[in-house]
Amino acid sequence: MVLDEPKDNDDKYEVDGLTYLIDKELSGQSGDVKVDFVDNGWQQGFVLSTANPLGSGGGSCGSTSCSC
Repeated sequence: MVLDEPKDNDDKYEVDGLTYLIDKELSGQSGDVKVDFVDNGWQQGFVLSTANPLGSGGGSCGSTSCSC
C-alpha cells in the first residue's frame, strides 16, 4: 500500500471520502479487496484482504492477506 497518483492502468474507488487506486490487472486477479485497520496491542496497522488468494509477493503478504 502506497500513496500514489492515478495512472491509466488503475481502477479508482472512492469510499467514505477516501480514494483508493488499484492496478487493473491486479484487481482482476485479486477480486474484491478489503482494507482494515488492526490494533490488537501487539500489532497495529493496515491489513489488506482479497477475495481470491494471491501468491506470496514480498513484504508481509501471505496467501489471502497483506499487512502493511
